[in-house]
This record gives sequence, C-alpha cells and structure tokens, in this order.
Amino acid sequence: MGAIEVPVLIVGGGGCGLSASTFLSDHGVDHLLVERHADTSRIPKAHYLNQRTMGIYRQHGLDAPIAEQGATLEEFGQVRWLTSLAGDGPLDGRVVHEMDAFGGGALRASYAAAGPVLPVKLPQVRLEPILRQYAEQRNPGRIRFRHEMVGFRDEGDRVVAEIRATDTGETTTVTAQYLIAADGGRTVGAALGVAMQGRPKLLHVKTAYFSADLSPWWHEGTLITHFLNPHHPDLSGNLIEMGPKWGKECAEWVLHFHPGDPGQFDEEQIAPKIREVLGIPDLELTLHHVTNWTVEALLAERYRVGRVLLAGDAAHRQPPTVGLGLNSGIQDAHNLAWKLSAVLSGRAPDSLLDSYEAERRPVCGLNVEWAVSAATHHQAIMNATGLGQRVPAQRRERAFTEYFEASPMGELARARAGEMFETHRGGCQAHDLEIGFGYEEGALVPDGSGPPPRAPMRDEHHPTTRPGHVLPHAWLEHEGRRLSTHDLTGDATAFALLTGPAGTAWCEAAVRLAQTFSLPVVTARIGEGAEYTDADGRWAAVREISDEGAVLVRPDNHVAWRSAAGAGNPDEVLAGALAQVLGRAGVPAPAPARGE
Repeated sequence: MGAIEVPVLIVGGGGCGLSASTFLSDHGVDHLLVERHADTSRIPKAHYLNQRTMGIYRQHGLDAPIAEQGATLEEFGQVRWLTSLAGDGPLDGRVVHEMDAFGGGALRASYAAAGPVLPVKLPQVRLEPILRQYAEQRNPGRIRFRHEMVGFRDEGDRVVAEIRATDTGETTTVTAQYLIAADGGRTVGAALGVAMQGRPKLLHVKTAYFSADLSPWWHEGTLITHFLNPHHPDLSGNLIEMGPKWGKECAEWVLHFHPGDPGQFDEEQIAPKIREVLGIPDLELTLHHVTNWTVEALLAERYRVGRVLLAGDAAHRQPPTVGLGLNSGIQDAHNLAWKLSAVLSGRAPDSLLDSYEAERRPVCGLNVEWAVSAATHHQAIMNATGLGQRVPAQRRERAFTEYFEASPMGELARARAGEMFETHRGGCQAHDLEIGFGYEEGALVPDGSGPPPRAPMRDEHHPTTRPGHVLPHAWLEHEGRRLSTHDLTGDATAFALLTGPAGTAWCEAAVRLAQTFSLPVVTARIGEGAEYTDADGRWAAVREISDEGAVLVRPDNHVAWRSAAGAGNPDEVLAGALAQVLGRAGVPAPAPARGE
C-alpha cells in the first residue's frame, strides 16, 4: 500500500472534475484526480456550452481547442419542430415552427456585445477528451483514470481516502486538506448524509446514440429538432447532432424518445423506431448505445461538509432543458478554484470556503427550477396548439391537417401557435439566466444597490458592476493590443481593480495592498488619457461608476466591491474591502507612501 499527501483530492473525472483540475493547476494548487472509469465518457450527454462557460474556458486557454471541434452559432443557433425529416405523405417532412435560440440568428448581436466569446456546441463525449488532455499537461502524473475511491474519512484537519486501482487492485492512502466531490453524486454526498432535495423521478427517458447519413433531409443550423408525429403520439422525440462534423456532414446523432415507460419497447425495436420517428423506413444506421435514464430535479441541502465540497451533479441535477446542468458544474469548479488557492496559500482563512455554498447553491437552485419549468412549459405549448403528445390519436391527424391548410382556419391555427411558441424563449433565449446571475451573499461587499432589471423570461440581459455579478465585458485597447475587461484577471489567478481615468489614487492603493495581502492585483485605469482605452465606448456605458470610481474584480471575474466615486483614504477603504472579501478580519491598511 502506498501513501500520497496532496492539498486537494478530486473524485470524478467528468466535465466538472477535469475542469476543476485545470483551474487548480492554473492557480498553482497541487492536486490529485481519480476516476473509476478507464476513459472519458462514451455517452454524448450534455452538448451546449453557454457563453459564461466559454468565457471561463477562455480565461484558462481552453476556448480555442473547444471551438475548433465544436459547432458555431451559425451551425446550431435555431430550434425547430417538425412532423418528421422525410416521408411521402402530405403531413410528412413539414416544419411546424422554428425560432432563433441560444444566441443564433437575430440574437447574435446581443450575445456578441455581452462577452468576448460566443456559446459553442460540443457534446460531452468530445469535450471530455480535450479537458483530460489539458488537465494531464498541466498536472502530469496526477490525473488517474482506472482509480476509484473506496472509502474516506474527514479527520477535522485533513481528509484521508483509500484509492484502489481498478486494473491491479493496488490501494493507496491519500491524505488531502480538501476533497472535491465531482463524482456525479454516486458515493460521497450519500456517505456524508447529504440529502438531495426535490423531485427524484420526474420522467423516464430512452435515448439512442447512432450513426447515419441524414444529409438529404437535414435542416442545417439546428441545436435540437423536436418531432411531432401527426398520426401516433408515441412517435415523438427530439434529435440532436453529435458530430464530429456539423450540418449535413454530421455522422452521429442522439434521439431522445418521448418520455414514458423505459420498457415501452426493447432494444431490438430501437432501430425500427428511429426510422419510424424520422420518416425514413430504409435508413441505414449503426446503433452505438441505448440508455434508459431518469430526469431528476434535485439540489443538495449542503454544498460543504467539513473538508468536503460537492460540485456538479453531486450538488445539483436537473432536466436537460435550457442546458444548465454541465454549465453549472463547470461554474461550480471555477468558483471553488480561486478560493481553494487563497486558503491553501494562506491568503485567506478556511472560512472563505463557506462562501462557495452561499454563492452557488441559490444560483443552482434557480437553475434546477428553471429547467423544470421550461420542460413543463414546452409540453404545455404542444398540447395547447393541439399538436402535443397528449392529443388523442383520433384527433391528431385532423389537427395537423388544419394547421397546414391554406385556409382562414389554418392561418388562425398557425397564428395562435406562433404566439404560444414565442413563450418558449424562456427555455432557449434565457441569456440573462446564463450570464446575468449574481451572488447576493458570499465573498463580496454589497453596496446597497438593487439588482438590475429582470425580464420575466430572462431573455434580456442588463450588464452591471453591482457586487456579486459577472463583470460586464467591454473591449479595451492597451499598448497596441485589444483585450476584454475579462482578460484583466489574467489566467484567473489575480484580482483586478478597474477605475475611471481619474482613479490613480485607487490604483496606487491597490499596488500597496497587493503587498500587504500577498495578493496579485492588476490595476487598469480606463478612459480618455488613461493607459487603457475604451475601444468602442461600451465600458463607459456599463461601468456604473464615475471617473474617480473603482471596481474590484475577483479572479473568477465576479465583482467583489465597487465605489461609485473616489475616497479620502483609498488605502483604508480598499483594505477593508479586500479583508471582507477574503474573510480576513483586522488587516491594517498600509501607511501612505512618503509625500502623500
């Protein structure tokens, strides 16, 4: 039996765990990751990386390899409802409705203004190998697949875990200061007695992963295609591209069948059912995998138990609608990484890690409920239009026929349905939910201001420098280089202080305090006559401070504190803010420099 001591042990090598590994490496935090499987996921699972997540990956140098393999907005920025892909009947291959989604089409301009990168479509089966490659490069020898944790105990000042190599049976004792449970909720949370609160068995779904050439019939630019069969309610489902190329060159697909009893048909019937749903009876296909899975809506009652921190599916599980599951897990890891770095380096006390639950749990709780609402509402839209699965078979054909008729009643049906479909923007255009969320409590200093305006559908984003929110993106020019405000924190290891052109006193105070707190702080005066130029005037429009004001940004690009104007003693004010953010009480302000 061997023994290893390491600051952080990550259990789970999926999207959340591998992301956590890369983030910790960039912070210089030594760690070990163990994953019981021999390789990354062979099941496509999540496939949409939203704008906030891609911004995080950009911060860590992962956006380019992900975008290189992924689909662009032009290749996935719509959602469509069809009767089938093909067929000879009058109701076959008909487009019921289509709308821009997740930044595509008319939405693109608002998404482009909101961040330095756009969303990308890349299934988890293709994402995870990229994450593993970079995790192994940045932490050589410490990313161990075929290793499972068989037991652990929290001893108060450390966590001691037993790790077994699944191929040899050899065991190793790992002693860590902290354990990140990114195990999908399989073992750690239950062992700690953490209850998953919510609805555990919402729906049962059967999913087929297959290869086929659908190029003669495929509608390019679609993230998800919903099929509404005019004749048989049970021949419904949704189809999603899985790559490795996109559009008409796509070779692999996932078809989710209409939720119901997983045993409604056995595996031998899957291929014929795929052909029937698509309306292509002679389609040649290769079936790779069939899964029966349960849709859940669960939130862990606690995100931290002693020295164990739950992240990803171990902390929250939700329907795939709105694509918030994996994205939330990656954002969990991002939130944790800089805090673990601060604690392990001695720059902050252990209590800083309490802010992880305070910040992430309310956000993820809303994400879970939003996903449930979107899924329920989508079904309600279908039934209200007379085209849903609950419409009896004897009424379906007539309802669909009338819908497509060139008649006053057909025009009425389409007009009514169109208005109903537009309410689905809460499911596929909720941009503000993806990037506009804010932390109300945690590692931040509230300034008494209220949250920005919220559209009920969350389809309008209002950037803000209010503490707790993601720093607004704006393009800057500095020494002949174009960069985003999000780039000022570097590779996610530094705080950043952004001021107006008259914020020199704040910047000088930040330089002094960086030494006091042993904390990297980047300063940037932005505006006319300053070292950073507001490239297109956007920063002036979103900064919400005067020329003398300042905004302090955490390494995860969330605003920690702001001052709308200058201060008589910027050292004292900024020292108090940093101490509150880091949970350090009684840190004195440095003496003013001579001549001040």
